[in-house]
Amino acid sequence: MGTDVDKGSSEPLAKDDKDLKSLEADYARLSDEAQRLISERIQLENDLANVKKRASRLDEEVRILKNPPLIVGHLQDVLDDERAIVRSSNGTVFQVSINQRLSKDRLRPGARVALNQDTLSVIEILHDAWDPMVSGAEMVETPDVDYETVGGLDEQILQVREAIELPLDNPELFRKVGIDPPKGILLVGPPGCGKTMLAKAVASHTNASFIRMVGSELAQKYIGEGGRMVRELFSLAKDKSPAIIFLDEIDAIGAKRLDSATSGDREVQRTLMQLLAELDGFDSLEDVKIIAATNRPDILDDALLRPGRFDRVIEIPLPDEAGRKTILGIHLGKMSTTRVNIAKIVEQTEGFSGAELKATTVESGMIAIRDDRSKVKQEDLQLAVERIKKKRETNGISSSPDALYG
Repeated sequence: MGTDVDKGSSEPLAKDDKDLKSLEADYARLSDEAQRLISERIQLENDLANVKKRASRLDEEVRILKNPPLIVGHLQDVLDDERAIVRSSNGTVFQVSINQRLSKDRLRPGARVALNQDTLSVIEILHDAWDPMVSGAEMVETPDVDYETVGGLDEQILQVREAIELPLDNPELFRKVGIDPPKGILLVGPPGCGKTMLAKAVASHTNASFIRMVGSELAQKYIGEGGRMVRELFSLAKDKSPAIIFLDEIDAIGAKRLDSATSGDREVQRTLMQLLAELDGFDSLEDVKIIAATNRPDILDDALLRPGRFDRVIEIPLPDEAGRKTILGIHLGKMSTTRVNIAKIVEQTEGFSGAELKATTVESGMIAIRDDRSKVKQEDLQLAVERIKKKRETNGISSSPDALYG
C-alpha cells in the first residue's frame, strides 16, 4: 500500500516542474520581445524628433524665403542706443530704429547694414564688400615664373627687388638708416620686353598677396565708379597686407589732364585723382607696394611720376646682345634641338624684343613639326627669324628701340 501512494505523488510533482519550466521559457521570450519593442519605440521616437526638427528648419527656411528682401544701406551716425541715421541704397537719408540685439561695437559710421523694407529699421550689420572685379583681381595661385626665366634684365631685377621685396621682408633696415622705403615703381619700355613677366616673378617670389588690375578696368562708364573701384582696390590691399598691387597699362587712366575734355575724359581724370590720393594721401601704405607698367611714359601725368608716388622709374629696354643670348638660351633649353649656333641667331635678331625672340623659337618648333621631325635644326631657327622679320616689316615696326614706344 505504501509503495503505491509514493508513486502517485511523484507524478504531479514532475508535471508541475515541467509546467514551471515552460512558463519560465515563455516569460523569458516575452521579456525579450518586450525589450525589443521598447528599443524599437525609442528608435522611432528619436526618428520622429529628428523629422520634426527637419520639418521645423524647412518651415523656417520657407518663411525666410517668403519674407520681402532687405534694403542695403550705410550707417551714417548713431544717435543713441535705439536710433541711428542711415543712407539707403537710393541715396535717401532716414532716422531709423536699431535692432537691440546687434553688437554696439560694430555699429560705427560707414558700416554696411540691412534695413527692413517697411520700417527701414536696422536689422543686421553686413561685412564690407568689394567690387567682384576688384576682389577677383587677387592672384591666388603663384605664377610659374622665376627670376632666372627673365633673361637680360639683371640690373632691373635688382632694382625691383630692392624697392618691392626688401621693404616687405626687412623693413627694419630702412628704419635703421632713417628713410622711408619706396612706395612703388613704374616699369616703362617697349611692348614685349618683360614688364609683366618681371611682375609675375615678383609675385612668385614674395609671400605678400598679389593683386593685378589692368588700367582699362578702372575706367568705368558711370560717374564715381572708377574712383570707387580704386578705393576698394587699396582697401583690399590693406586688408590683405602685406600686399603688392600691379597696375598694368596704367596709361589707360594716367594720361595727362587736359582743359578741353569730354565727360568721359573727365571721369577718367577723376579716377586718376583718386589714384593720386591713394598713393600719397593721409592713409599710410606701409605694407602695400605698387608696381605699374606702361609703354607710353610720354603721355603720363606729371603728378603721377613725381617722387613719393612712384619713387623709381625703371626702364625695361630691348635686350642687347648678351640679353638676347640669355633669352634664346632659356627658351631653346626647354626644346628638343640638334646642335645649334645661338651666336649666329643672336646676330640676326638685333632689335628683337623678348616676346619676338620667344616667337622665333616657337615658330622654329612649328617648322620642325610640319616636317614631321621631333628636333629643331639651325635651318628652322633661321627660317623662323626671317618670318618674324617679315612680320615686323608688315606691321611697320622699326629696329630702333625708341620707335617701339607708343
